[in-house]
Amino acid sequence: MSETKTLSIKEQNKSAASSLLKKNIRKFLRNKLAVFGLLVIVVMTVACVAAMIMGIDYSTPNPTIMKAAPDAAHLFGTDTIGRDLLARVLYGGCYSIFIGVFCAVLSSVLGAVLGAIAGYFGGKTDMVIVRISEIFQAFPQLVLVMMLVAILKQRSMGNMLFVFVITGWMTTFRMVRNEFMSLKGETYVKVCEAFGMSKMNVMFKQILPNVMTPIIVSTTTNVAYFILQEASLSFIGLGVADSTPTWGNILNAAKSIQVVQDVWWLWVFPGLAISLFVLAINFFGDGLRDVLDAKQQ
Repeated sequence: MSETKTLSIKEQNKSAASSLLKKNIRKFLRNKLAVFGLLVIVVMTVACVAAMIMGIDYSTPNPTIMKAAPDAAHLFGTDTIGRDLLARVLYGGCYSIFIGVFCAVLSSVLGAVLGAIAGYFGGKTDMVIVRISEIFQAFPQLVLVMMLVAILKQRSMGNMLFVFVITGWMTTFRMVRNEFMSLKGETYVKVCEAFGMSKMNVMFKQILPNVMTPIIVSTTTNVAYFILQEASLSFIGLGVADSTPTWGNILNAAKSIQVVQDVWWLWVFPGLAISLFVLAINFFGDGLRDVLDAKQQ
């Protein structure tokens, strides 16, 4: 009898979870901007990854077609040394999207772990971690990144990823810390502690799952933030090496007023790629927040 009752409860839980999932999917699909954002993200990511897998030539210069305007042979035109701009935008998209996703995920993980520790333990532990975060937040984000890049000197992908992760965890940290401080006094947490569950299990198996929704939404929007950060640094010459065709590095060639006026395709197409992808990420993030955040429902 008890086994039958247990199975019935499990079936009810599965049915409720399935119903909630369908409800959330329907709600997301009703948000046209969110759906548009998701489609743009998927299409652009697939196109960039397909271009890299196919091994399209993005680096071989051709002096005979330098600064060629867009035509049937080169849909986005060519750059100042005759390289196909469409190939460079697609190939560079892989690097820029990778930088955005990698840094957003790792900085969120770092911020979530530190926020969980500070919020759960409180006291001196919380004070030390909060003071460290305040030191980072004392500087404007871009200025802090520029300082660290200048200190590391070598322009490499690894250095940029390191700097972005180290300087991008504070927002997630504050959010998770505040949630932990409010949830650690809940009854289910006290019950787990009373039964002798370890602090790590209480923190990461009991409390953290209830904080995942804002972390997911924050991580999604941070992808766009880090893509813009990379583009900004590369445009002023502090990003990854020039040999790596990120969207920011492609834009770097358009610093000259002559290029801006006469070779418009050098900045229009990579600029559109950045703008469209970042806009799509923001639309998608807003849609996720509306669906997942209980406060929005």
